[in-house]
Parts: sequence; C-alpha cells; structure tokens
Amino acid sequence: MRKKEEKVLVTFYTTAEAMATEKACREAGLEGRLIPIPRELSAGCGFVWCAPPKLQSKIEELLQEKEIAYEEIRIMMV
Repeated sequence: MRKKEEKVLVTFYTTAEAMATEKACREAGLEGRLIPIPRELSAGCGFVWCAPPKLQSKIEELLQEKEIAYEEIRIMMV
C-alpha cells in the first residue's frame, strides 16, 4: 500500500477541463497526473489533477493563462 502524501488537488466541472489541464501541464513540464476523485471531495467530474503542493501557484497561473475552468484547488493527504 502506498503511503499517503500531501498533494494539491484540482477539481473540475467536466472531464474536458480535466483533460485540458493534463495536456497543459504536460506541455508546461509540470509534474502531476489525473486520478479518480477521492471520496472526501465532490465535483462535477470524476477526476482531479494531483500534483506536489509546491506547484500550486504555477498550476493556478497556467489554468488562468489557458482559461481552463476548475471547481476548487485544495491541499489534501492522498
């Protein structure tokens, strides 16, 4: 079993927004991946972008720059 670590999670209204975030982060060289949404969260989409907390501001800037809508950004143990 994997040890839980603190991560920044971005929730989305739609799967299209989640996929656009994955593409934008890959192109920008930002570490992270799409994972199924943890039970503790709820969102319109069944996925969240999961990344190291140190990247939170860069992810927020990228989402704003690319005009990708998101529901919430939260730091949690995953």
